[in-house]
Amino acid sequence: PAKVLGSSAIYDLAVIQAQGKDLPSAPLADSDHLAVGEWAIAIGNPFGFLLNDTQPTVTAGVISATRRDIKSGATEGGVYKNMIQTDAAINPGNSGGPLVDADGEVIGINTFIFTQGGGSLGIGFAIPINLARQVLAEIKTYGHVRVAWPGMLVQPVTPYIAQRLGFRDV
Repeated sequence: PAKVLGSSAIYDLAVIQAQGKDLPSAPLADSDHLAVGEWAIAIGNPFGFLLNDTQPTVTAGVISATRRDIKSGATEGGVYKNMIQTDAAINPGNSGGPLVDADGEVIGINTFIFTQGGGSLGIGFAIPINLARQVLAEIKTYGHVRVAWPGMLVQPVTPYIAQRLGFRDV
């Protein structure tokens, strides 16, 4: 049994607490030091709802890029910044599974793919594990992820605002 301790729609992550003893775990790597060309292995259960066998699968590839920022509106949810891009096949059902390096250490959490037909095109993205660690720390400490507030708003410059600010060209 498990319970949700907290979640963040912004980061597309949730933290759960599982009950049990001697539960298996995978070591976590430092995702800030990934190199393009490094091995990446995506673990999950793609299209598991179509199969009688629920065993996980693995696909291998490389880290194609790091620190990828996805334009807002390109996906249905979340703010995807600093993502790991991989060509390891990620398909529906892999989301939430680990992306591991050649040593079996978790470097990211499989999140989404760019696709035209619903299958993998070799352009998959994972949330870096260091970001997941930050979300975990926020939820453990505060019960939620705090959102930074810079103390300012952005708005269009209307003719009235331009005049009040003394702008001549708008």
